[in-house]
Amino acid sequence: MSTKPRILFFGYSEVGYECLSFLLKRGENVVALITHEDNPNEKIWFKTPAVAASKNDIPVFTPENVNTPEWREKIAALKPDLILSVYYRHMIGTKILAMPPLGAFNMHGSLLPKYRGRAPINWAILQGETRIGMTLHRMVKDPDAGAIVDQEGVAIGPRDNAEVAFRKVLPCARRVLERQIDALLVGKAKETPQNEAQATYFTGRKPEDGRINWTQTSKQIFNLIRAVTDPYPGAFTDVNGARLMAWWAEPKSIATINRAASPARSSRSTRS
Repeated sequence: MSTKPRILFFGYSEVGYECLSFLLKRGENVVALITHEDNPNEKIWFKTPAVAASKNDIPVFTPENVNTPEWREKIAALKPDLILSVYYRHMIGTKILAMPPLGAFNMHGSLLPKYRGRAPINWAILQGETRIGMTLHRMVKDPDAGAIVDQEGVAIGPRDNAEVAFRKVLPCARRVLERQIDALLVGKAKETPQNEAQATYFTGRKPEDGRINWTQTSKQIFNLIRAVTDPYPGAFTDVNGARLMAWWAEPKSIATINRAASPARSSRSTRS
């Protein structure tokens, strides 16, 4: 039986896959993965941690709600010393967060305290941000509000769509975890409280949120399009009762400045 600290990993998405793969490659004592069933209505364009877990004989659980008495009992039976959450989509209750003696920490896809909440990369692009990142922080009752252990950012271009931005920032998560895992495993990670005055929070996005508001500026519409284009549900407008999808378009000023660059999709293309 391993004497290494027992890590309970909550995770999803390719960020979860990369971080779990890193831990397993190091030979860490991951006792289980708690993740999500793939949604048949969602385009799964990313690797998931379940793939890494199954290759390494790590037990995989997919509860709809971990905060029930039944699941709290099951998690307690796993005797986790450390909880790591990486792109897990549900809130983990404080009774579970209090279980591991080494604490519970989350990897969030923004440079906290900005962009707490869901879909931070999509929201950052929609807001015209030029830099995004990954933040490792302690989990507390409120979402993404705990003290920061480490973070790393990367620049994104004015024409990057959400998938391109995701690919750019993805390595940041693994590098942050690489830097901090030894300190986490002995309970000595340095933590810095977040500045609440700088905090912003955004909710999850639905396909309907891709509707184009033609009263906005061309730059705002462009940012919406690149924030939700394929593999996300896409921006759209309704014309004469038919839905027109806008998978790529550019304001004239941006198209002129970047005319030598190749777009993420065919320039000014549409697909219905």
